Amino acid sequence: MGGKKKSVFFCTGCGHESPKWLGKCPGCGEWNTLVEQVLQTSRPLGRSKTAAREVPVALPDITADASERIPTGISEFDRTLGGGIVPGAVVLVGGDPGIGKSTLLLQASDAIARSGETVLYVTGEESRSQIRLRASRLGVDSGLISILTETDVSHVLEVSASSPPSVLVVDSIQTIYHADANGSPGSVSQVREAAASLVRFAKETGVPVFLIGHVTKQGAIAGPRILEHMVDTVLYFEGDKRMPYRILRAVKNRYGSTDEIGVFEMTAGGLAEVADPSGLFVSKDLPNTSGSVVIGVVEGTRALMVEIQALTGLTNYSVPQRSSTGVDRRRLPLILAVLERRGGLSLGNRDIFVSVAGGVKVEEPAADLGVALAVASSYWDVPVDDRTAVFGEIGLGGELRRVTQAGKRAQEASRLGYSRIVLPRHALPKEERPKGVEFVEVRTLGEAIDTLLGSRQSRHAAKAPAQTKEA
Repeated sequence: MGGKKKSVFFCTGCGHESPKWLGKCPGCGEWNTLVEQVLQTSRPLGRSKTAAREVPVALPDITADASERIPTGISEFDRTLGGGIVPGAVVLVGGDPGIGKSTLLLQASDAIARSGETVLYVTGEESRSQIRLRASRLGVDSGLISILTETDVSHVLEVSASSPPSVLVVDSIQTIYHADANGSPGSVSQVREAAASLVRFAKETGVPVFLIGHVTKQGAIAGPRILEHMVDTVLYFEGDKRMPYRILRAVKNRYGSTDEIGVFEMTAGGLAEVADPSGLFVSKDLPNTSGSVVIGVVEGTRALMVEIQALTGLTNYSVPQRSSTGVDRRRLPLILAVLERRGGLSLGNRDIFVSVAGGVKVEEPAADLGVALAVASSYWDVPVDDRTAVFGEIGLGGELRRVTQAGKRAQEASRLGYSRIVLPRHALPKEERPKGVEFVEVRTLGEAIDTLLGSRQSRHAAKAPAQTKEA
C-alpha cells in the first residue's frame, strides 16, 4: 500500500515554498500565485553519486584571466555582457514575444561560429526546417552551428557532454522539461529543475549557456523568481515591436556592469547594430516646437542625447491625466509639484503627457531638468532653442543639483553640434569643458526657465492669447 503523496505550494512569482496554500504569498506579497506541486518520492534531483566532487582550493591558487572571454562578434552585445562571454557563465535573455530574442542569439551564434568556435543551438519551439528558413533570411550558414530540436534536458546534456560545444543556446527554458520533476514544461518545478541542471553543466564543464526566457504580461520572466537568482546574467530585450529600434539592457551581471545598454535596429535581414544611438533619439529634421528639450544622459560608459517631449492641455475630466512613457513615473509628480510651487505654473487643471522619443527609457535624476523644461515649454507654448542641451537634478526646494559624469554629457552634446548647454552651477570645471560651446550655469529651476523661455512678463504676454483662444 503506497504512502500518502506529499505536496508543497510554490509561488509562480518569486518561487517561495509553502507547506499549505495561502491566498497571499509571504515572499512577494502577490495574491493567488501559489500553485500545488506533488513532491517526487524517488531519488532527489541533483548531482549523481558517481559525479566527481570538488575539493577546497586556496584563493591565491585560483587563476582567472579576463582575456578568456569569448567575443560574440556583436559589439553591442559584448558591451552589455561586460566585454564578452565568460566561460561557464549562464545568461538569461528575456523579452516580449517577437521582440527579437531568438534572432539576436542566432546572429550571435553565427558570429561566434565564424571565429572558429562551435555552437549547439537547442530549440523546443521550432522544427529544423523552420530554423533553417530563419537562418537563410538572416544570412546564417555556418557549418559550426548544430541544431538540436529537443525538450528533454537530460538528452540535451548527454549530447552536450559527448561533444562539448564552445557555446550552448537553449530556446527556450520554458519548453525544456526534466523527466524526474513533476508538472508540465513551463511549470515552476520544471523550469527550476531544468535550469538547475543546465547551470550545473555550465559550471562543471566551463561551457557558457544562453537561456531564452518568456515574459509575463507584467514584463517579468515567466517561471519562478529563483530562476533569475540561479543564473549569472539577466538581460532584457526592450522595445516596441511596431518600432524598428531595440535596446538590450542588463539587470543583473556578475561579470560586468548593469548600466550598459546595447542598441539595435530591426531590419529585413535581422538585427543591425546602432553605432551612434544619439542620432536615433533626437529629431533633427523637425521644426523647433514647444514642449521639446534635448537632455544628456549616461548609460554605463556611454553618453547619449535624447529628446524629452511634453504636451499640456486643459483637462475635460474632474481629475487631470498624468501620463509618462520612458521616464520615471515616481519622479514625474515630484517635478510637477516643484514646477507649480517654484516655477509659477498652474497645473491643477491640465492634462500632462511626457514621453522620451525613440522608445528609450530614462530613469536617472539628471533628466529632471529636461522634463521640467519640456512641461514648462508646452505650458507657455514657447519653444526651447533646438541647439541647446540641458541636464541636472531638481531638489524639492527648486534648486538644481550636480550630476555625475557631466564631462561625458557635455562632450557628446558638443560632438552632435549643440552650441549651448544649461547645467547646474559648478557641475563641470572649466578645464573640462569642450571648446566652442556656451555653458550657462543656473542655480534654480526658475533661473533655467527664465534663461530658456524668456522673462515671466514675456511668457505671460505670450500665454494670454492662447488662454483666450482655449476659453
